[in-house]
Amino acid sequence: MGYSANRNGPYAVVSGHPVGRVLQTFGSQVSFKGVVMNILIVGGTGMIGGHAALYMKSQGHQVTLAARKPAQPGSALAALPFLQGDYIEGGFSAAQLGAFDTIVFAAGNDIRHLPADTKFDEHCERANTIGVPRFAALARSAGVRKFLVVGSFYPQVAPALIDTIAYVRSRHLSDSGARALANDQFFVCSVNAPFVVGAVPGFHNAMFEAYTRYAEGVLGIPAYGPAGGTNFISTQSLSEAILAALIRGESGKAYLVGDENLLFADYFRMFFRAASNDQPVPSLDQSHPMLPDVAIYTGRGNVVSYQPDAAEMALLAYRRNDVQRAVNEVVAQYHKS
Repeated sequence: MGYSANRNGPYAVVSGHPVGRVLQTFGSQVSFKGVVMNILIVGGTGMIGGHAALYMKSQGHQVTLAARKPAQPGSALAALPFLQGDYIEGGFSAAQLGAFDTIVFAAGNDIRHLPADTKFDEHCERANTIGVPRFAALARSAGVRKFLVVGSFYPQVAPALIDTIAYVRSRHLSDSGARALANDQFFVCSVNAPFVVGAVPGFHNAMFEAYTRYAEGVLGIPAYGPAGGTNFISTQSLSEAILAALIRGESGKAYLVGDENLLFADYFRMFFRAASNDQPVPSLDQSHPMLPDVAIYTGRGNVVSYQPDAAEMALLAYRRNDVQRAVNEVVAQYHKS
């Protein structure tokens, strides 16, 4: 099974493969001197939104986090201002949003956010399809000037899945629905990312801790990766792309970002290498407990491969070839030497 991704640029997809200091951490490649934004980051206590928050703060912007729960105690995020609320439940008012000129929405829901006794497809529709455009409309009515959605790469690299997988459809409709609200007074764009890897100082990520323990060889799981692969990007590269899109992007645009095309086995080997346990990691056509089939929407055995559009890459100017560095950063946070 293969996927064509030419709908939004010259992206190629190959299918069927058989197989400190906090501020120092968030250094910039692109200078945006003279542009200062007052930014609310929804989903700002998570990995992607949290990294973006610290990066934007390091670039001189005013940053407030918004989420259902406060930042993890002891993390670098705990020092930032916090606004509590649940966008799905209408937990923010126009008056609250109107205090900001810019909103970064990094709270798209997936299987990890499924409430108990709730069907996943129904949750996706409520949280993504309905919830995100409704929240963007509230931001517009409140006088917010810029709104950026951190979205998923699936609708752009595998558009056929929009009609067959409810989650992918919900991410497509949440993105396109928000961008449809753009007008002369309301800038909206999306930055759509592939698999993301990275660390936030003091932030505990259970999945990446498990990846580290796996690479250390303490979980008793053989070294292998599920057949197939995809594109990966670091939190650092993604944060740089988000800020560049806010400042230099085109309203109404959906930017597909990405960095390195890797087999899942090669990605896992990066963790083994970082944990000083480097060894061959074969690609096997079987499910993997660290990356189950339910998390691979393009299907085990397929390889999604693309390069970002050259003009968009020049505009966003985020760093490339950064995945191994990001994996090293993750493992350093959890590795038991």
